[in-house]
Amino acid sequence: MTQHDPDFVAFLREFPTYPTTHIIDDLRAVEYARLDLGGHIYLDYTGGGLYAESQLRRHHRLLAEHVFGNPHSGNPTSQAATQLVEHTREYILKFFNADPDEYVAIFTPNASGALKLIGESYPFANGRYLLTFDNHNSVNGIREFAHARGGTVTYIPVALPDMRVDASQLDRELAQPSKRGHNLFAYPAQSNFSSVKHPLAWIEKAHAHGWDVLLDAAAFVPTSQLDLSRVKPDFVPISFYKIFGYPTGVGALLARKPALQKLRRPWFAGGTITVASVQGGKYYLAEGAAAFEDGTLDYLNIPAIEIGLKHIESIGYDVISERVHCLTGWLLKNLTEMKHSSGVPLVRVYGPTRMEDRGGAVTVNFYDKDDKAFDHRFIEEQANKVNISLRTGCFCNPGAGEVALGISRVELDVCFTQPGHESRLTIEDFRHCIDGKSSGAVRVSVGMVTNFKDVQGFLAFAKSLLS
Repeated sequence: MTQHDPDFVAFLREFPTYPTTHIIDDLRAVEYARLDLGGHIYLDYTGGGLYAESQLRRHHRLLAEHVFGNPHSGNPTSQAATQLVEHTREYILKFFNADPDEYVAIFTPNASGALKLIGESYPFANGRYLLTFDNHNSVNGIREFAHARGGTVTYIPVALPDMRVDASQLDRELAQPSKRGHNLFAYPAQSNFSSVKHPLAWIEKAHAHGWDVLLDAAAFVPTSQLDLSRVKPDFVPISFYKIFGYPTGVGALLARKPALQKLRRPWFAGGTITVASVQGGKYYLAEGAAAFEDGTLDYLNIPAIEIGLKHIESIGYDVISERVHCLTGWLLKNLTEMKHSSGVPLVRVYGPTRMEDRGGAVTVNFYDKDDKAFDHRFIEEQANKVNISLRTGCFCNPGAGEVALGISRVELDVCFTQPGHESRLTIEDFRHCIDGKSSGAVRVSVGMVTNFKDVQGFLAFAKSLLS
């Protein structure tokens, strides 16, 4: 695209700050050239970020030039690995501006692994687990630990069209913590379904009523800065590959030390104890992060986290956020203006259609000229043919999906109580239960390396569905 292209001229008129993000175009040409060489239009950044070639080179050079051993020892190669792991741990806290006297970084396989640590260890007995409809399944899954320990589970709904939380209902629930147990409030900083950015101000509001706060930041931190000196959630799960693509398989739980002291793990493992005895039947957990890091850490990949964080810092969140804002705004504007010859809109957007307090994912379903929904699987098949990578389904966020797609509690109760559905339900069974309604949607997510050509390519694909 050039400045003489009429669409690009119109785009710049609408979003004049886009040229301030040119550093990303320069980087894309060098660090992400494989996108254009392969003819890819990658629009699944909420599913996973992309790595720069320099990240791979730096990490591979580190491994090629040194010898690293298992950190659970005191020999020279073990000490070398330990130093890199601990330096990365410190750098993670620095990146999120977290005071090391207040926060600890615990390495996990991913955000889901971090959430499981919280669920299995939080003292739910006689307490409350409060969460929004709009949550990833790994946050929803914590409710099973709460139920098992005698805690009460409460969901706060989200409402169409913007899929935001009813603030008055949230206020009422936060004002009623259990007096007999501990209370945990969980919500996403940014929805992985609608891309709504839920208020970070809820953290202190919850603290004022005595709640611990679990802030799911997995979808937020790839394009927005989380400053833990300004907001202080008690638990923050993160998947690093969603931020900078490489490596996969390493995440973190950032935890405030007072909240961490409340957790009681249901087992112990290698690396988590100072002393364990077979004959004596006793064990003593290690202090801090070590008590939650089972077995041997992924010590060869952990140093790549610091490399990735430094890559993000070299670009800057201001630049990344501005780029995502401009391109998502253009995508929304053009997509919502598309209509069939019958006057029927091509798409219905689930979430905000304006850019205030939202991120770069646009979730929709497509409709034909007779206002009948295209199956989201068909849209994915057609996108695959033109090398567009997007995401379809419910994105592991059933609460938001049920609201967006109009699937009622009554329909779900009938479905789940049918003979044969007590313990087993396939996705095809579920589609049959909600006959006539969509079981999923299409998510197009803009990210750090997206450019105007990518968005125009997707818009051209969308136009091909008009009749």
